[in-house]
This record gives sequence, structure tokens and C-alpha cells, in this order.
Amino acid sequence: MKRTLIFLLLSIGSIFMLSACASKTEVPPTPVAFIATPFIVDAPTPVYGCSSISAEPTPALGENSIYPPVSGADFSIGHADAPVTLVMYCDFQSAGCKGTETVVTELIKNHSDLRFVFRPLPLIGILDKSEMAILAALAADEQGQFWAMYDLLFTRHSEWTALAPEKFNAWVVKEAAAAGMDGDQLTAAINSPETATRLMSMYDAAKQLNIAAVPLVLMNGEQFYLLDYKNMSDTIGIIALGKKQFTQCPPFNIDITKQYIATIQMEKGDIVIELFPDKAPLAVNSFVFLAREGWFDGVTFHRVIPGFAAQAGDPSGTGKGNPGYFYNNEISDLFFDKSGMVGMANSGPDTNGSQFFITFAPAPHLDGSYTIFGRVISGLDVAENLTPRDPDQGILLPPGDKIIHITIEEK
Repeated sequence: MKRTLIFLLLSIGSIFMLSACASKTEVPPTPVAFIATPFIVDAPTPVYGCSSISAEPTPALGENSIYPPVSGADFSIGHADAPVTLVMYCDFQSAGCKGTETVVTELIKNHSDLRFVFRPLPLIGILDKSEMAILAALAADEQGQFWAMYDLLFTRHSEWTALAPEKFNAWVVKEAAAAGMDGDQLTAAINSPETATRLMSMYDAAKQLNIAAVPLVLMNGEQFYLLDYKNMSDTIGIIALGKKQFTQCPPFNIDITKQYIATIQMEKGDIVIELFPDKAPLAVNSFVFLAREGWFDGVTFHRVIPGFAAQAGDPSGTGKGNPGYFYNNEISDLFFDKSGMVGMANSGPDTNGSQFFITFAPAPHLDGSYTIFGRVISGLDVAENLTPRDPDQGILLPPGDKIIHITIEEK
């Protein structure tokens, strides 16, 4: 398996290559190799038209970074071995920090493979209660309650930022006590010289890094500038996908004279697909390989357009992930002339990976551009009942339906 580097490319807008005859909402989004300088190498069996992708590994925090690596002194949520570490330098009073905190909260909720680190940065002489709020957070840490204070300060942001500075300490002690902290201990820690020294050490460390503004967000040690939910979530998903990707094409193990049946187990029921190894051997071989490797387990149908198609196959959930290899299109005498046809999504000729789609209606504009490698023989109603979601229409999407497991039967 390998990890891939993708920070820069997520700054590009829509990169899907669409069929010339399709409308914006009528063509499945396509897998894209998220690497800065792709290098295609021949597969061990080039006759099958498959190429693997070589990419630089994603750096760990601190590798080639001017920012210090995460240590035990940091305030951290999540597993230390998470594939993605998000570090935010911020204070509590800044409106920009409040907005980014809202995004980070959603990221933590939706990404189990994320570690979040908050590094308080007092804006001395810039905001009137920045130091006071960080002192309160450091004081709460003396009780093991840093994250409780973090939540209090951000969720009640509009309330305390409107206060005069001389009223802040009374407010924060009262609200912290109501939240279960020891008010007297908190007051003593706020006024402690040790807490003030701790704050100044954070301030001096940040000054040495020449941080010009907050929020400053790092993703695996590199500064990340696109602080909206979609760009951050997509990048996290793609980086995490790197741990699952393959470094070479799968061996060609199917028998094109045999019959292959794929059963997609969903919470809403099973979708049973007859695969066409004689028409699309590359696609069927890859699909069978990935299914048996558990690649699809837990993967969301990330794009479901009623009346058109449902798409899945990308563990990153972004619609931009791939298995680490691409293989050629296989255009046959089959057509998207009915519902239930199963095709491979791509980003142009010969860029098939792991993403597939199931049509809900005839889609002749897809003919000749997308490999057809199967058809639904049972459970089309299950597919049509999947939760509608269109990533092109915004970020507040309902949770997608997840594949539990795909079972392959060979006859």
C-alpha cells in the first residue's frame, strides 16, 4: 500500500472530464489521480492495458516542515497514528478562528482518520480579550478540562466577545463552574504567574515562526489555505485513501469463460450484478480483485441522482479517489440503453479505477465513453432507493448509504 500527496490539486475547481453531450448533472463524477507529478509505469502484464501510479508519500508532521512536530505538550484529539494531522494556530476571540473551528468540528465528526491539534496563539495588543481567554483555557487544563473550556469559549463566542474586558473573568468562572469545573481552582490558575508564563512561551514560539495571521492551519505539516469544509474534507479523504491504495496493477486472475455474480450488501437490501468478463475483462478482473480485498467495504454511494445513476467505489468519499492504478476503456457492443447497466467512471480515456455507477434510466450520451462491465439482475429497487445526494450542489449533504460488503460468486 502507499500514501499519496494531494494538497495542491484540491485547489483546482471542477476537474471532472464530462461527456460532450451530457448536462452538468447527468454524468458520473470521475476518479482522478491526485498527485503533483504523475509518473505512469508499465504493469507486469502490459497486454492487459493497466498502469500503476507512482507518487511521493504524504509527509508526516515535522518532515520538511518549519513547524514543530506534535508532542505531548500539545492539545490533541484523535489517534497519534492517524493518517492526517490537522494543526490549527488560533486564539479564541478571533471571528476567523471561530469560523474555522466550526468547520473543524464537522471534520472531526465525519473523519475517524483525523487527529486535531489546537495551538493557542494569543493576539496580544490586537484583540482585547485574546490573552484572557487563552489564560482561562490554560487554567482549565490544570483540571484536565482544556477541551471543555475550548467548547465553552467557541460555542458561547458571541456572548463573551461582546463583554468589556473587566467582566470576562467573572463570566468565564461562572460558566465554567456551571459546566462542572472548580471555580475557585480556575480563578487561582487564571491569576497564577505560572499560567502567564506558559501563555508567553506559546506567544514567543509563534513569533519565532513569523506567523502573520490566524487562523493558520497545517495539514500534515504543510500550510493549508482553502479553509472551507469541502476542500478540507476532500483533502483528508484523499490522504487517508493513500494507506489503502495499491502500488501495482492486480494480477489477471479471472476466467473470461466463467460467470461472475457480485452481490452488493447494503443496509437497505442487496443489489445483485451479473458481471461481463467476456466484454470487459479488465474491469471485471479489477472489480473482483477489489471486492475480495475489501476495498469497497464501508464505502459510500457518494453521488446518487434520481432518474440517472448512483455512483460508488471511492473510499475517500470525494469522488476523486482511485485504487493506485488505471486501466483501459473496454468499449463493446453493449449500450446504456436501459436501467440497471453498470459502468466504470473515468476522467477520460483509459483512466478507469475503482469507481462504478448503476444507471436508473437509458443514458445514450454515455455510450462509447464508459466501460459497461455488468448489469443489475436483482435489487434495482434497492439502488433506486439510495439516499439522493449530489456533491456538485453544496456541502450540507445527507449521509450516503454505505456498502457493507461485496461478495463475488464464480460459476
